[in-house]
Amino acid sequence: MEAQELPIIEKPEPNKETRTKKRNDRYTKWQGISLIIATLLISLIGGYLICEKFIWTKDQNRLDQQIAYYETLVSKEPNKPEHRVNLGYSYHLKGESEDAVKQLQIAIDLDKKNVSAYFNLGLVYNDEKRYDDALKQSKQAVELAPKDYKGYLLEGMVYRKLKMYKDALASLQEADKLMPVNNDIIFEIGRVAEDQGNVKDAEELYKKALSYDPLYKPASEALTRLAAKDKTDK
Repeated sequence: MEAQELPIIEKPEPNKETRTKKRNDRYTKWQGISLIIATLLISLIGGYLICEKFIWTKDQNRLDQQIAYYETLVSKEPNKPEHRVNLGYSYHLKGESEDAVKQLQIAIDLDKKNVSAYFNLGLVYNDEKRYDDALKQSKQAVELAPKDYKGYLLEGMVYRKLKMYKDALASLQEADKLMPVNNDIIFEIGRVAEDQGNVKDAEELYKKALSYDPLYKPASEALTRLAAKDKTDK
């Protein structure tokens, strides 16, 4: 039996409206993907840099897009705690603490074991100087994820604000064991030393943080502050 050629079927040329719709769909998908990647990258930068808003304050339009994107996801899938966490995190970056707390509390109601929700809620409370509430959230994060350094980092930050330096150092050292060579952890240990008046130790720790990343802004600003203070004292 001879082989037969398959017929060639020409596909109709899509009209302009169809092409435009496809381009818009692709744009929407890529926009969503880029926002998710951006969020993940920021999260990976480190624990408490989230509070400082070093990146997003330079691009408020993009932050507004991020918020709008996660608001849409929450509207479509209101029972997914990860959407609530991302939206709350985004509100926090913009300084909208009340909305951030609301979303993160809903995320916890939806999933009592969501470590990210407790951690981010603790960050918000820490920024608001609600240190007892922040400490409670950090301890919950540590309890749920004892191998995750971020809970200990947050715990150490809050203890320092409460002037409980021994506890702060213990938590930060535990974080350092879990995540060595981390700028945020070394910097916070330096803050503990500085608050206790150990300026030389603080300087060395800030320099150590900069050795990991020469562009690490908190450490460079801390060294500048200490240098200015030293000149004033003299």
